[in-house]
Amino acid sequence: MFPGARDADPDDPGSAADYVFVGAPLDVSTSFRPGTRFGPGELRKHAATFEDYHPETRTHFSDCSVADYGDVRAWNDATAYLDYLEGVLTDVHWNDATPLLVGGEHTVTVAAVRALDPDVFVALDAHLDLREDLDGDPLSHSTVTRHALDVADEAVVVGARAGNEHEWERATESDVTAVPPEDAADWSPDFAEDREVYLSVDIDAADPGFAPGTGTLEPFGLAPREMRDAVRAVAPQAVGFDVVEVNDHDDGQTATLAAKLLRAFVHHHADA
Repeated sequence: MFPGARDADPDDPGSAADYVFVGAPLDVSTSFRPGTRFGPGELRKHAATFEDYHPETRTHFSDCSVADYGDVRAWNDATAYLDYLEGVLTDVHWNDATPLLVGGEHTVTVAAVRALDPDVFVALDAHLDLREDLDGDPLSHSTVTRHALDVADEAVVVGARAGNEHEWERATESDVTAVPPEDAADWSPDFAEDREVYLSVDIDAADPGFAPGTGTLEPFGLAPREMRDAVRAVAPQAVGFDVVEVNDHDDGQTATLAAKLLRAFVHHHADA
């Protein structure tokens, strides 16, 4: 169980909770280093040392009404898995709780966006993820932003520094904003107050020096403090949150950062 959370009702996720941690250990399309199936467990493990008290918001995580649903066991059929996961997240949403989805590969975000139907999709990500497919797979982790734009009106990718020529051309269109790492510290959301936002954190947005435990490393990335500040800024308008692409190929640095960002989201979302 995620430290500071309690068990969720498996038959009625989100009931009597404000936030629900849902593990989604899908690991079928990782194109370089697999291992994202271990992400939810790594976050639970490495959050164990965190203090309960959050000084910026003067709140305790254990008072934020977080429930842990456990992991939605993954299998190799990504289409069927996303349909099932979407149902779980829809139940959480219909209970007026905010899902905290923890991957697994970035593909799991597609289920959350479909379930929550946001106006704006914000991703902290090294990659634009605007491909039609990767090696013939239309549900590759490299297609997430494109799928999100089937639902959301616009997408913002903070920390973007990798993509093919077609993706960079697509990113020049009016519904996509790519914020390079050097501009991330000065970026802040300026969405209208009635716009609902979904926030996705692909941990490879971080520079590999801070987060080596991920599948597709991209140097010259974001610092943890820049990621934290972006999460804090977006949290008040967010209807859902995820952190994805954590694997077990380090000594816990990456999972610790991911768990801390999840905690920051909860504290600042609850405070708002």
